Amino acid sequence: MKIKPKAGQRYEYVKQLLGTNSLHTVCQEAGCPNIFKCFESGTATLLILGDTCTRKCRFCLVNKGLPKEVDLDEPVRVARAVKELGLGFAVVTSVTRDDLPDGGASVFSKVVREIRRFSPGCEIELLIPDFAGSRESLTAVIGAGPDILNHNVETVPRLYPLVRPLADYQRSLTLMANAKEISPTLTTKSGLMIGLGEELNEVIEVLLDLRRAECDIITIGQYLSPTPDHLPVARYYNPHEFEEFKDIAQRLGFAHVESAPLVRSSYRSAKQL
Repeated sequence: MKIKPKAGQRYEYVKQLLGTNSLHTVCQEAGCPNIFKCFESGTATLLILGDTCTRKCRFCLVNKGLPKEVDLDEPVRVARAVKELGLGFAVVTSVTRDDLPDGGASVFSKVVREIRRFSPGCEIELLIPDFAGSRESLTAVIGAGPDILNHNVETVPRLYPLVRPLADYQRSLTLMANAKEISPTLTTKSGLMIGLGEELNEVIEVLLDLRRAECDIITIGQYLSPTPDHLPVARYYNPHEFEEFKDIAQRLGFAHVESAPLVRSSYRSAKQL
């Protein structure tokens, strides 16, 4: 799994534009290996609600701690950046904000509305946290009209106490199922990291659970430890094994599957709708 960084003019332009607008991206904050390819193509996954997460997931490089107050001007800056980049498809995610009564749902909703105002033809994918299980928050976000609603389960339930100690597998599954109940025609999506110590049968069971929740799209990628202080990689899967996971997911009925070592949640999102 080797990549050749290419920081050309387009990469520098995207980086400067984000900095000028005081915007964060999960590409930068989480150390995504695809950042050079995506920035060079003029795309980025915008990170809202600050750059500090209230959860303590042991796989993630994003800052953890007490976040700052919500920036009420952020949705407009996001929308302006989407317009300036000329995006036909925008991906927006956030840190988890358990400190907020609605988990940040109102900000997600405003971001969608502002992008629609500045770029009416732009399609939008939202990668949301679990909102602490709040159906009201989920309803508000779906009501804003995203084209794809994404929520990652990340790993198998047995590993949650180790990998995602403040998250809950069943809560995430319920969110996926509730999304379809609220809006049956909405395209839903989830993602899995493998290489954390899961077994094949556990991965298949997660895929089955997601299909039972009517999840449409699944991404499967190799976990890479961002620093020595994070969880170590338990196993590296080869490309052939990722193809086998893709075949299994397709046979289970997912409408679209991305499965490869460097696949991340927003990888090739525009081609998945």
